[in-house]
Parts: sequence; C-alpha cells; structure tokens
Amino acid sequence: MSRARVYADVCESRPREYWDYENLNVSWGDQDAYEVCRKIGRGKYSEVFEGVNASNGSKCVIKILKPVKKKKIKREIKILQNLSGGTNI
Repeated sequence: MSRARVYADVCESRPREYWDYENLNVSWGDQDAYEVCRKIGRGKYSEVFEGVNASNGSKCVIKILKPVKKKKIKREIKILQNLSGGTNI
C-alpha cells in the first residue's frame, strides 16, 4: 500500500464512515431521467458532461464512469460525497 507524502494522516480525526469507501453501499438512481448535453471534462476514472434532468429541466453534471474496478469507483463516489456542498461542487 502506498502512503501519501502530504496529509498522510488527515483522515485520522474523522469517523470511519468518512474514509471507509470499501464498505460503501451505492444505490444507483434512474439514469433515464437525465440527458447528456456536452462534454466538459475528463478524469482518470470518468468523463464529465453537462446534462439536464429531463423531469424538471434543471442543469446538472453527469460523470460517466470508465470500466475500472469497483473499489476505485467506490473511492471516487466517497470522495464526491465528502466534497458535496463545498465551493463549486
């Protein structure tokens, strides 16, 4: 296992639920309720698109995940959950 050089112990003061992505239960929503509009970026595990919720017309961001191990997807989801509500999130 690799260890970060910077902020290696940043999660030690947080509860287990904050950092334990391996035990994360993911419930997938209805994907048909969204429409992809245009590509706005990409990352290691996904491509990012501007989208719209077809049921109410609100804009959103859609991450389309690349085929990688479930563990990496769960880690990405956990990070996004922890960042939720932050600036530009």
